[in-house]
Amino acid sequence: MEKILTGIRSTGTPHLGNILGVIIPSVGIVNRNEKHSSFIFIADLHSMIQINNIKTIINNTYQIAAAWLAFGLNTENCFFYRQSDVSEVTELAWYFSCFFPYQRLTLAHSFKNEISKIDKRKISMGLFAYPILMAADILLYNAQIVPVGKDQLQHIEITRRIATSFNQRIGKKLFVLPNAFLQKKTMSVPGTDGKKMSKSKKNWINIFSSDEILKKQIMSIRTDSKSLEEKKDPETDYVMSLYKLIAPLDKIDKMKKKYLKGGYGYSEAKIALYELIIHKFSTERKKFFSFIKNKSLLDHILSLGAEKAKRIANERLNDIRKCLKLKPIKSN
Repeated sequence: MEKILTGIRSTGTPHLGNILGVIIPSVGIVNRNEKHSSFIFIADLHSMIQINNIKTIINNTYQIAAAWLAFGLNTENCFFYRQSDVSEVTELAWYFSCFFPYQRLTLAHSFKNEISKIDKRKISMGLFAYPILMAADILLYNAQIVPVGKDQLQHIEITRRIATSFNQRIGKKLFVLPNAFLQKKTMSVPGTDGKKMSKSKKNWINIFSSDEILKKQIMSIRTDSKSLEEKKDPETDYVMSLYKLIAPLDKIDKMKKKYLKGGYGYSEAKIALYELIIHKFSTERKKFFSFIKNKSLLDHILSLGAEKAKRIANERLNDIRKCLKLKPIKSN
């Protein structure tokens, strides 16, 4: 049985890019109950790199849990848990950090990109060691498939290097080499400015916001300066790009014809996108707000998932400790 692992950092409510690129495909895999063992976790430890306020991280964690559940995740068919509830991952990350060369981590694109934006005096070890903790997330369960975006491909390669290096050191194939899985259709969902949708770029669309805010976000999508009467290119327009990711084929075809005919403005296209989102995700929006009002239920669901995950994590970590000649830890 193949193991699939997916994590989303608790940096805020999942945006449309997260939903199309990660949540919907993952829920489909889990709920079809195929020959996969799925691990879906909320990466609150990773979030500490960006967010110092613990209350904010806790609140964000609830938002993410509610989003997954609103889209119908069957938690009986997977391991759905909060990263910090499985402490074995941080112990494994420490072992990896002791065996993996510092120089290779300095080559990580994510690290180089971040340090170019911030004061070097504010760079944390957490930011530098991010790929190590990510490797521990994956290798603790020997996940073979990891759905990621393009920007995470190098981290999967680092994880493979860590696994290979560790296996060679202990003379045993303790870790399998994971493979990245890219959702081709939604691997890069454009934001309101046409660049990849991201909270940090403030170009995101939050389907769980109020109708007023959601409409405002959609109306802010960047377009060219063509007049109402002019023909428009459906292949280069950002509104159309988002519409094509959500709408059924017949509606996409109708929208394309309107673009190419002329006499159809971008404001009308944006309203059509807004109405599509409101209609398509109406059930999920209602469920989301219901879960947010019942945080004790969310805690219960995440705790049950953590208990299941910890049983596997503890067994795996004891195998690793044995290879390192360390005393095993008894499970509770």
